[in-house]
Amino acid sequence: MCKVKLLILLLISSSLFSCSSSPVQSKHSFSLDYIGGAEDGLIFSNLLTSYLNDYSLFNPSSRLMIKASITHEQDLYITNVDNTSDREKIKSTITLSIFDQLNDCNIFHYKSSENQFYVITDTVNYTSNNIAIEQIKFRNNEALIQKLIPHIVDIEVNCLDE
Repeated sequence: MCKVKLLILLLISSSLFSCSSSPVQSKHSFSLDYIGGAEDGLIFSNLLTSYLNDYSLFNPSSRLMIKASITHEQDLYITNVDNTSDREKIKSTITLSIFDQLNDCNIFHYKSSENQFYVITDTVNYTSNNIAIEQIKFRNNEALIQKLIPHIVDIEVNCLDE
């Protein structure tokens, strides 16, 4: 009897999951312009393309083009007076605009930043500093893109006054 109940519950749950729709439904798709910045720009471009594809928002032939730039700033961050836990703060900032190629105007501007820090190791010989920097930049990129997606899903295609 227990097996029958479990099978019925499995059937009900599978039918509910099969009827669910994707969380993001957008009436627009976007193309992506070249993002400069050498390796940082390439990583950001690949992540942005991946996220747009995941949400069905990417179309290379779309009239709405995303133009973006990303910067990463590093700054020493000392937490206490005796300097026992020096940290380096990494601030990643994206500046993004969406350009309507049909009407030849910008329809959206966005700027956001994300901060993280890591504890600096004593010597230059440790590669952990470099690995921490790369991981933090990557996580900042992901966080910035995840904050961006809800803003562009239901965007209105109206030219901005500049």
